[in-house]
Amino acid sequence: MFSKLSITALATTALVGLASAAAAQDCPIKVGVLHSLSGTMAISETTLKDTMLMLIEKQNEKGGVLGCQLEAVVKDPASDWPLFAEKARELISNDEVVVTFGSWTSSSRKAVLPILEELNALYFYPVQYEGEESSRNVFYTGAAPNQQAIPAVDYFLEELGVEKFALLGTDYVYPRTTNRILESYLKDKGIAAEDIFVNYTPFGQSDWATIVSDVVALGADGKQVGVISTINGDANIGFYKELAAANVSADDIPVVAFSVGEEELSGLDTSNLVGHLAAWNYFMTADTPANAEFISAWHAYIGDEKRVTNDPMEAHYIGFNMWVNAVEAAGTTDVDAVREAMWGQEFPNLTGGTAVMGTNHHLSKPVLIGEIRADGQFDIISQTEPVPGDAWTDFLPESAVLTSDWKELGCGMYNTQTETCVQMKSNY
Repeated sequence: MFSKLSITALATTALVGLASAAAAQDCPIKVGVLHSLSGTMAISETTLKDTMLMLIEKQNEKGGVLGCQLEAVVKDPASDWPLFAEKARELISNDEVVVTFGSWTSSSRKAVLPILEELNALYFYPVQYEGEESSRNVFYTGAAPNQQAIPAVDYFLEELGVEKFALLGTDYVYPRTTNRILESYLKDKGIAAEDIFVNYTPFGQSDWATIVSDVVALGADGKQVGVISTINGDANIGFYKELAAANVSADDIPVVAFSVGEEELSGLDTSNLVGHLAAWNYFMTADTPANAEFISAWHAYIGDEKRVTNDPMEAHYIGFNMWVNAVEAAGTTDVDAVREAMWGQEFPNLTGGTAVMGTNHHLSKPVLIGEIRADGQFDIISQTEPVPGDAWTDFLPESAVLTSDWKELGCGMYNTQTETCVQMKSNY
């Protein structure tokens, strides 16, 4: 048995140890937040900045990390992809952040990648994307195509009997790569090339009359048409308004969107959108105690009961908490130590079950299909068990031979045929 003296000595030693750890760690710990607060993507990204500020505040109320308070350093790259790279360098080199949470579009993430790899910095990316990437410096907490796009197409094929597909996207890397994957997948499923209509529009596109007319014409032969939408940002407002103006309902031509969630719908009259769909890993209507607590905390923080939550917010919630736990496990904010501590990290999803970080830097997440309601929320009509995210798709020949494993192989682009590690191109 321990004496009172030995217990006191142990307690003193523990306190000294904690003090030493805090002394070794520069305080406060700076966390970068890199989201567009102006420009076309502000409609989606401003909320993610607010989410990060809330998470950091909540963590500080718990005592911070490693005995230090966290300090958010916010930059506005203004929906300008080269500016993302410039602001990322400022955060890492000038502001000395130990981690950054940011981006929405893949173009902005691709712009940041060379900076992260040059300076060996950590980045958490919270939005669904096209896959075909696995950087040692990025943790992808949004959905890969096998966790969103492929299941959404399967739902159209199996549940709605869609025979013709209109793949409509904003003209940048995420829609183009995702649609290459989906075209290949659809052809594997027996859909003829002539029954797949692909169209790309610029960011901020407002005139949708001709495109909607082309989509309607696709079904002139009586076959069921479905729209797979990778339209991003405020262009969605014009697209859905044109559908309503053309009297196109979800029964006529269902739309499943990959970039439209509660935040985007909160600015729209959704009465004519009822029945259209979205595919995500989270919806605000998920009925779990954890989600109720998250929503309550969000409303209290933002001071507005009408403010919604959405999928990328949950991705930041999971990614941030995993990062905190990895830092505590590593006992340091050192990038290499935290990276290794991230592998296998687990944290509860807000929709139920547990998210797990793979050694390919992608999460295991459930796939949800939601149907738009008149109030701008979603009825969850389909939900899977957690699906591990694939960095490289099986539906592009050049990618089917690739795998990612930073723990055992030390490689994000390993060719299983040649058994060699390929150097991933970090610029786009």
